[in-house]
Amino acid sequence: MRVDDRDWSERRRRSFLLGLLPALLVLAAITVVPGLYLFLTSLTPLNLTMPNTAWDFSAPHYNYIDLLEDPRFTNSAWIQVKLSVATVLLQLLVGLLMALLLNRATPLRRLARSGFLVPMVLPPIVVGILWRVMFTVDISPLHRAAAWLGMPIRSIITDPDLALWAIVAVETWEWFPFTMLMLLAALQMIPESPVEAAKIDGANDWQVFRHITFPFIQQTLLVAALFRLIDSIKAFPLIFVLTDGGPGDVTEVTNYYAYRQAFTFSLWGYGSAIATLMVAGIFLLSWIIDRLTGRVHAEAG
Repeated sequence: MRVDDRDWSERRRRSFLLGLLPALLVLAAITVVPGLYLFLTSLTPLNLTMPNTAWDFSAPHYNYIDLLEDPRFTNSAWIQVKLSVATVLLQLLVGLLMALLLNRATPLRRLARSGFLVPMVLPPIVVGILWRVMFTVDISPLHRAAAWLGMPIRSIITDPDLALWAIVAVETWEWFPFTMLMLLAALQMIPESPVEAAKIDGANDWQVFRHITFPFIQQTLLVAALFRLIDSIKAFPLIFVLTDGGPGDVTEVTNYYAYRQAFTFSLWGYGSAIATLMVAGIFLLSWIIDRLTGRVHAEAG
């Protein structure tokens, strides 16, 4: 490379960096700075009833040690695991079934595909209010229809055995279109020649799906599962509207527990420690997604 070419490349690189600088500063202001303050707060016993604890770093490890000995925190983490696993599995299953149906050439395919997107584009608070009405016995059309048929149903969101599954059902209803769209795009990229060859050889629909369709879409399934796994941590609005973490603490996931510690009991230092651990977990999942999606692109290439 000539000197002039190197000089031009260097100036172009500096121009790109200068162009990105405003966006990087804004990103740092809204992510790095609050994240750093969250971490620093987690090292203090900050309690809003005692403002002098805001910069008390005499025992920075106290909150994290206390978390390990807090059975309510470990219970909230276990509830989050159950919620995440159940919603991700159901979203993948329902999304795959709907993608397989919509992949067939039917006159109503475009209309049905648009209709299925409605839950995903609704604000979570609207979804929560909608299903709060559906789950409230006195006003729910579902409960009234069941009572009219002689099959009265007890309130699901106030039943300790069913409340978490009500959240799972609503979360699945809201977000299965995401996996459906990803899988439908993957299905439409499958070449027709191997499918036609398999059918000529006498393969039935299940054999075609098992040996041809599924191998083509399994990487998309994995990526969709990882994205939905991260997003499942953000079920706070639904829980807030539907159950408020109850009955008792059966739907109190980790972020809801952090919210209660910070805004109900004013223990901001302890709540920040919970949030810091959650951020670390999300970064770990993001790293896994980056590695796996990079591997998918490498295999596709």
